[in-house]
Amino acid sequence: MTDPRRVFVLAHTGREDARDVARAFCSGLQKQGIVVRMSPAEADDLALDHDGVETVEPGSHAVDGCELAVVIGGDGTILRAAELTRGTDTPLLGVNLGHVGFLAEAESDDLEFTLDAVVHKRYTYDERLTVDVTVHRGKELVASTWALNEASVEKAARERMIEVVVEVDGRPLSRWGCDGVVCATPTGSTAYNFSAGGPIVWPSVEALLMVPLSAHALFARPLVVAPSSVLAIEVLDRTDSAGVLWCDGRRTVELPPGARIEVRRGQHPVRLVRLHEAPFTDRLVAKFDLPVEGWRGAAERRKARREEARA
Repeated sequence: MTDPRRVFVLAHTGREDARDVARAFCSGLQKQGIVVRMSPAEADDLALDHDGVETVEPGSHAVDGCELAVVIGGDGTILRAAELTRGTDTPLLGVNLGHVGFLAEAESDDLEFTLDAVVHKRYTYDERLTVDVTVHRGKELVASTWALNEASVEKAARERMIEVVVEVDGRPLSRWGCDGVVCATPTGSTAYNFSAGGPIVWPSVEALLMVPLSAHALFARPLVVAPSSVLAIEVLDRTDSAGVLWCDGRRTVELPPGARIEVRRGQHPVRLVRLHEAPFTDRLVAKFDLPVEGWRGAAERRKARREEARA
Protein backbone atom coordinates (compact mmCIF):
# COMPACT_ATOMS: atom_id res chain seq x y z
CA MET A 1 0.00 0.00 0.00
CA THR A 2 1.43 3.35 -1.04
CA ASP A 3 1.56 6.33 1.26
CA PRO A 4 -1.04 9.03 0.56
CA ARG A 5 0.03 12.28 -1.04
CA ARG A 6 0.67 15.14 1.37
CA VAL A 7 0.58 18.89 0.88
CA PHE A 8 1.65 21.38 3.54
CA VAL A 9 -0.60 24.45 3.75
CA LEU A 10 0.45 27.72 5.37
CA ALA A 11 -1.79 30.80 5.39
CA HIS A 12 -1.88 34.36 6.67
CA THR A 13 -4.64 33.50 9.13
CA GLY A 14 -4.85 37.06 10.40
CA ARG A 15 -6.76 37.96 7.23
CA GLU A 16 -10.32 36.82 6.66
CA ASP A 17 -9.87 36.46 2.89
CA ALA A 18 -6.81 34.26 3.44
CA ARG A 19 -8.73 32.07 5.87
CA ASP A 20 -11.57 31.66 3.34
CA VAL A 21 -9.19 30.73 0.53
CA ALA A 22 -7.23 28.34 2.77
CA ARG A 23 -10.39 26.51 3.88
CA ALA A 24 -11.54 26.12 0.29
CA PHE A 25 -8.12 24.90 -0.82
CA CYS A 26 -7.84 22.38 2.01
CA SER A 27 -11.32 21.08 1.28
CA GLY A 28 -10.47 20.69 -2.41
CA LEU A 29 -7.30 18.73 -1.61
CA GLN A 30 -9.09 16.45 0.84
CA LYS A 31 -11.81 15.64 -1.69
CA GLN A 32 -9.07 14.35 -3.97
CA GLY A 33 -7.64 12.12 -1.24
CA ILE A 34 -4.63 14.36 -0.56
CA VAL A 35 -3.60 14.71 3.08
CA VAL A 36 -3.40 18.31 4.30
CA ARG A 37 -0.67 19.10 6.79
CA MET A 38 -0.37 22.35 8.76
CA SER A 39 0.55 23.68 12.16
CA PRO A 40 -1.92 23.09 15.01
CA ALA A 41 -2.26 26.84 15.58
CA GLU A 42 -3.26 27.47 11.96
CA ALA A 43 -5.68 24.55 11.99
CA ASP A 44 -7.34 26.21 15.00
CA ASP A 45 -7.37 29.60 13.27
CA LEU A 46 -9.10 28.03 10.28
CA ALA A 47 -11.51 26.13 12.55
CA LEU A 48 -10.48 22.84 10.94
CA ASP A 49 -11.07 19.51 12.63
CA HIS A 50 -7.69 18.16 13.77
CA ASP A 51 -8.92 14.68 12.87
CA GLY A 52 -9.28 15.81 9.27
CA VAL A 53 -5.82 17.33 8.89
CA GLU A 54 -2.32 16.24 9.83
CA THR A 55 -0.83 18.74 12.29
CA VAL A 56 2.86 19.25 13.04
CA GLU A 57 4.65 21.95 14.98
CA PRO A 58 6.61 24.38 12.79
CA GLY A 59 10.25 23.42 12.44
CA SER A 60 12.92 22.13 10.11
CA HIS A 61 11.08 18.81 9.58
CA ALA A 62 7.55 20.18 9.19
CA VAL A 63 7.42 19.57 5.42
CA ASP A 64 9.10 16.15 5.44
CA GLY A 65 7.13 13.80 3.22
CA CYS A 66 5.16 16.64 1.58
CA GLU A 67 5.27 16.91 -2.19
CA LEU A 68 4.40 20.60 -2.06
CA ALA A 69 3.99 23.53 0.31
CA VAL A 70 1.13 25.87 -0.61
CA VAL A 71 1.29 29.36 0.87
CA ILE A 72 -1.77 31.61 0.93
CA GLY A 73 -0.90 35.24 1.61
CA GLY A 74 1.55 37.90 0.49
CA ASP A 75 5.31 37.84 0.01
CA GLY A 76 5.86 38.06 3.77
CA THR A 77 3.96 34.82 4.31
CA ILE A 78 5.91 33.18 1.50
CA LEU A 79 9.20 34.24 3.11
CA ARG A 80 7.97 32.64 6.34
CA ALA A 81 7.24 29.42 4.48
CA ALA A 82 10.67 29.51 2.83
CA GLU A 83 12.16 28.99 6.28
CA LEU A 84 10.44 25.59 6.33
CA THR A 85 11.17 24.44 2.78
CA ARG A 86 14.78 25.66 2.46
CA GLY A 87 17.16 22.73 2.41
CA THR A 88 14.40 20.25 1.53
CA ASP A 89 13.10 18.82 -1.74
CA THR A 90 9.68 20.37 -1.14
CA PRO A 91 8.85 23.16 -3.63
CA LEU A 92 6.83 26.16 -2.54
CA LEU A 93 3.72 27.48 -4.32
CA GLY A 94 2.53 30.97 -3.41
CA VAL A 95 -1.10 32.03 -3.81
CA ASN A 96 -1.08 35.82 -3.77
CA LEU A 97 -3.29 37.82 -1.43
CA GLY A 98 -0.90 40.74 -1.09
CA HIS A 99 -0.36 43.84 -3.19
CA VAL A 100 2.40 43.02 -5.69
CA GLY A 101 3.22 39.45 -4.67
CA PHE A 102 6.32 38.89 -6.78
CA LEU A 103 7.12 35.59 -5.09
CA ALA A 104 3.63 34.20 -5.66
CA GLU A 105 2.83 32.18 -8.77
CA ALA A 106 -0.96 32.04 -8.47
CA GLU A 107 -3.73 34.52 -7.71
CA SER A 108 -6.50 33.86 -5.19
CA ASP A 109 -9.24 34.48 -7.77
CA ASP A 110 -7.96 31.56 -9.88
CA LEU A 111 -8.16 28.96 -7.14
CA GLU A 112 -9.84 26.25 -9.23
CA PHE A 113 -7.01 26.30 -11.79
CA THR A 114 -4.37 26.23 -9.05
CA LEU A 115 -6.04 23.35 -7.24
CA ASP A 116 -6.35 21.38 -10.47
CA ALA A 117 -2.66 21.94 -11.24
CA VAL A 118 -1.67 20.67 -7.79
CA VAL A 119 -3.95 17.62 -7.95
CA HIS A 120 -2.66 16.60 -11.40
CA LYS A 121 0.95 17.72 -10.73
CA ARG A 122 0.94 20.15 -13.64
CA TYR A 123 3.71 22.35 -12.37
CA THR A 124 7.45 22.81 -12.49
CA TYR A 125 9.79 24.69 -10.18
CA ASP A 126 12.80 26.98 -10.27
CA GLU A 127 15.66 26.74 -7.81
CA ARG A 128 16.22 30.26 -6.51
CA LEU A 129 19.61 31.36 -5.29
CA THR A 130 19.85 32.29 -1.60
CA VAL A 131 22.63 33.92 0.43
CA ASP A 132 24.35 32.73 3.58
CA VAL A 133 25.27 35.54 5.97
CA THR A 134 27.80 35.55 8.81
CA VAL A 135 28.61 38.25 11.35
CA HIS A 136 32.02 38.38 13.07
CA ARG A 137 33.45 40.64 15.75
CA GLY A 138 37.17 40.11 15.61
CA LYS A 139 37.65 36.34 15.48
CA GLU A 140 34.34 35.63 17.18
CA LEU A 141 31.40 34.38 15.09
CA VAL A 142 28.49 36.47 16.37
CA ALA A 143 25.71 35.16 14.13
CA SER A 144 25.03 32.95 11.13
CA THR A 145 21.83 33.28 9.09
CA TRP A 146 20.51 33.36 5.50
CA ALA A 147 18.16 35.17 3.12
CA LEU A 148 16.13 34.52 -0.01
CA ASN A 149 15.58 38.19 -0.94
CA GLU A 150 18.24 40.27 0.74
CA ALA A 151 20.51 40.91 3.70
CA SER A 152 20.63 44.60 4.58
CA VAL A 153 22.99 46.36 6.96
CA GLU A 154 21.28 49.48 8.27
CA LYS A 155 21.87 52.22 10.78
CA ALA A 156 20.28 51.67 14.17
CA ALA A 157 19.70 55.34 14.99
CA ARG A 158 17.56 57.36 12.63
CA GLU A 159 19.40 60.61 13.22
CA ARG A 160 22.87 59.24 12.44
CA MET A 161 24.57 57.62 9.49
CA ILE A 162 26.54 54.41 9.71
CA GLU A 163 30.11 54.38 8.35
CA VAL A 164 31.18 51.23 6.55
CA VAL A 165 33.92 49.86 4.34
CA VAL A 166 32.68 47.49 1.63
CA GLU A 167 34.73 44.69 0.16
CA VAL A 168 34.42 42.30 -2.78
CA ASP A 169 36.36 39.04 -2.93
CA GLY A 170 38.75 40.00 -0.16
CA ARG A 171 39.64 43.40 -1.60
CA PRO A 172 38.42 46.78 -0.25
CA LEU A 173 36.23 48.72 -2.67
CA SER A 174 35.15 51.94 -0.94
CA ARG A 175 34.13 53.58 2.34
CA TRP A 176 30.63 54.97 2.68
CA GLY A 177 28.84 57.11 5.20
CA CYS A 178 25.31 55.92 4.51
CA ASP A 179 21.96 54.76 5.80
CA GLY A 180 22.94 51.19 5.00
CA VAL A 181 23.85 48.63 2.35
CA VAL A 182 21.58 46.04 0.69
CA CYS A 183 23.01 42.75 -0.54
CA ALA A 184 20.36 41.05 -2.69
CA THR A 185 19.72 37.99 -4.81
CA PRO A 186 18.08 38.10 -8.26
CA THR A 187 14.85 36.99 -6.55
CA GLY A 188 15.17 39.94 -4.18
CA SER A 189 16.00 42.41 -6.95
CA THR A 190 12.32 43.36 -7.16
CA ALA A 191 12.05 43.87 -3.39
CA TYR A 192 14.17 46.17 -1.17
CA ASN A 193 16.86 46.34 -3.86
CA PHE A 194 14.33 47.81 -6.30
CA SER A 195 13.16 50.43 -3.79
CA ALA A 196 16.79 51.39 -3.16
CA GLY A 197 17.43 52.05 -6.86
CA GLY A 198 19.16 48.79 -7.68
CA PRO A 199 18.77 46.92 -10.97
CA ILE A 200 16.15 44.28 -11.67
CA VAL A 201 17.88 40.98 -12.43
CA TRP A 202 16.09 38.13 -14.20
CA PRO A 203 15.73 35.11 -11.86
CA SER A 204 17.57 32.87 -14.33
CA VAL A 205 20.68 35.03 -13.94
CA GLU A 206 23.01 33.93 -11.17
CA ALA A 207 24.50 36.98 -9.48
CA LEU A 208 24.77 38.88 -6.22
CA LEU A 209 23.87 42.55 -5.87
CA MET A 210 25.16 45.29 -3.56
CA VAL A 211 23.29 48.60 -3.32
CA PRO A 212 24.22 51.49 -0.98
CA LEU A 213 21.42 53.35 0.80
CA SER A 214 21.75 57.16 0.63
CA ALA A 215 25.55 56.99 0.60
CA HIS A 216 27.55 60.21 0.94
CA ALA A 217 30.29 59.26 -1.52
CA LEU A 218 31.37 59.92 -5.10
CA PHE A 219 31.42 56.21 -5.96
CA ALA A 220 28.17 54.78 -4.65
CA ARG A 221 26.57 52.89 -7.49
CA PRO A 222 24.75 49.55 -7.40
CA LEU A 223 27.05 46.61 -8.09
CA VAL A 224 26.34 43.25 -9.73
CA VAL A 225 28.97 40.58 -9.07
CA ALA A 226 29.48 36.90 -9.79
CA PRO A 227 27.56 34.36 -7.70
CA SER A 228 30.91 32.99 -6.53
CA SER A 229 31.94 36.37 -5.10
CA VAL A 230 31.96 37.16 -1.38
CA LEU A 231 30.57 40.54 -0.33
CA ALA A 232 31.73 42.01 2.97
CA ILE A 233 30.67 45.06 4.96
CA GLU A 234 32.68 46.29 7.94
CA VAL A 235 31.10 48.69 10.40
CA LEU A 236 33.95 51.01 11.33
CA ASP A 237 35.00 51.14 14.97
CA ARG A 238 34.95 54.92 14.92
CA THR A 239 31.36 55.11 13.69
CA ASP A 240 29.05 57.05 16.00
CA SER A 241 26.21 54.61 15.63
CA ALA A 242 25.78 50.87 15.79
CA GLY A 243 23.90 49.06 13.06
CA VAL A 244 21.45 46.25 12.56
CA LEU A 245 21.39 43.37 10.07
CA TRP A 246 18.02 42.47 8.56
CA CYS A 247 17.54 39.27 6.55
CA ASP A 248 14.35 39.20 4.47
CA GLY A 249 12.86 41.65 6.96
CA ARG A 250 12.36 38.73 9.35
CA ARG A 251 15.62 37.91 11.12
CA THR A 252 17.72 40.59 12.83
CA VAL A 253 21.19 40.81 14.36
CA GLU A 254 22.49 43.83 16.26
CA LEU A 255 25.79 45.08 14.85
CA PRO A 256 28.24 46.79 17.20
CA PRO A 257 31.01 49.02 15.80
CA GLY A 258 33.71 46.78 14.39
CA ALA A 259 31.32 44.09 13.18
CA ARG A 260 32.09 42.39 9.88
CA ILE A 261 29.25 40.98 7.75
CA GLU A 262 29.99 38.52 4.95
CA VAL A 263 27.44 37.57 2.30
CA ARG A 264 27.99 34.66 -0.08
CA ARG A 265 25.96 32.28 -2.20
CA GLY A 266 23.79 30.07 -0.01
CA GLN A 267 24.35 26.34 0.21
CA HIS A 268 20.59 25.67 0.06
CA PRO A 269 18.41 27.16 -2.71
CA VAL A 270 14.65 27.58 -2.37
CA ARG A 271 12.37 25.88 -4.88
CA LEU A 272 9.56 28.09 -6.18
CA VAL A 273 6.74 26.48 -8.17
CA ARG A 274 5.79 27.67 -11.64
CA LEU A 275 2.35 27.06 -13.08
CA HIS A 276 2.83 29.18 -16.20
CA GLU A 277 5.58 29.40 -18.77
CA ALA A 278 5.15 33.16 -19.27
CA PRO A 279 8.49 35.01 -19.49
CA PHE A 280 9.68 37.16 -16.61
CA THR A 281 9.11 40.26 -18.74
CA ASP A 282 5.37 39.58 -18.70
CA ARG A 283 5.48 39.20 -14.91
CA LEU A 284 7.17 42.61 -14.57
CA VAL A 285 4.55 44.23 -16.81
CA ALA A 286 1.68 42.63 -14.87
CA LYS A 287 2.99 43.18 -11.35
CA PHE A 288 4.10 46.79 -11.88
CA ASP A 289 1.27 47.62 -14.31
CA LEU A 290 3.83 48.91 -16.84
CA PRO A 291 2.56 50.82 -19.92
CA VAL A 292 3.16 48.78 -23.09
CA GLU A 293 0.47 50.25 -25.35
CA GLY A 294 1.70 50.71 -28.89
CA TRP A 295 4.00 47.67 -28.83
CA ARG A 296 4.12 46.25 -32.36
CA GLY A 297 6.30 43.24 -31.65
CA ALA A 298 3.67 40.53 -32.12
CA ALA A 299 2.24 42.14 -35.27
CA GLU A 300 5.71 42.63 -36.76
CA ARG A 301 6.56 38.96 -36.19
CA ARG A 302 3.33 37.81 -37.83
CA LYS A 303 4.03 40.06 -40.81
CA ALA A 304 7.56 38.66 -41.11
CA ARG A 305 6.26 35.08 -41.03
CA ARG A 306 3.72 35.83 -43.78
CA GLU A 307 6.44 37.37 -45.96
CA GLU A 308 8.69 34.36 -45.40
CA ALA A 309 5.85 32.02 -46.40
CA ARG A 310 5.28 33.92 -49.64
CA ALA A 311 8.99 33.95 -50.52
